[in-house]
Amino acid sequence: MDEAGRDRLFTDAMARFGPALARMARGYEADPDLRRDLEQDMQVALWRSFANFDGRCSLSTWVWRVAHNRATSHMLAHRRRNARGWTSIEDVDLATDAPSPFDATESDRAMALILSIIDRLDPPDRQILLLYLEGITSAEIGEVTGVSPDSVTTKIHRFKTMLTRRFAQGGAV
Repeated sequence: MDEAGRDRLFTDAMARFGPALARMARGYEADPDLRRDLEQDMQVALWRSFANFDGRCSLSTWVWRVAHNRATSHMLAHRRRNARGWTSIEDVDLATDAPSPFDATESDRAMALILSIIDRLDPPDRQILLLYLEGITSAEIGEVTGVSPDSVTTKIHRFKTMLTRRFAQGGAV
């Protein structure tokens, strides 16, 4: 593909997915400076990738796959910096003394709790949940991540169940 075609695809992709990619970067990187670097890295990787885009998959799938690969590479490169250990969604243990989101009056606190849980997950589980939160279907998440749609659905269900239990600790669901 020529550079003008690549530029058109990139412009279209950023118009459609730019805010979602920024949210994805937030899901992978808490540090604001490193997050901006990750966003820029995802954008550069996306622009470069359009030289090989042949339309065999949807633009959405292509964008998410490139972003997923770049974010995963970012996480692996910065693993030493991250003192917290990753865990599988099945092994997430929420501290009983952690404040309940219902104790907070702002929805930002509840979102901060959700993001802190997501931050503790292995990169593959994290990616599945971040894509789910963007409204991507299980089938497309599976195509992007290489996980079967049934496994994606199972992981999403487990996450919802865990959140329901956590929010129920505050006395309401």
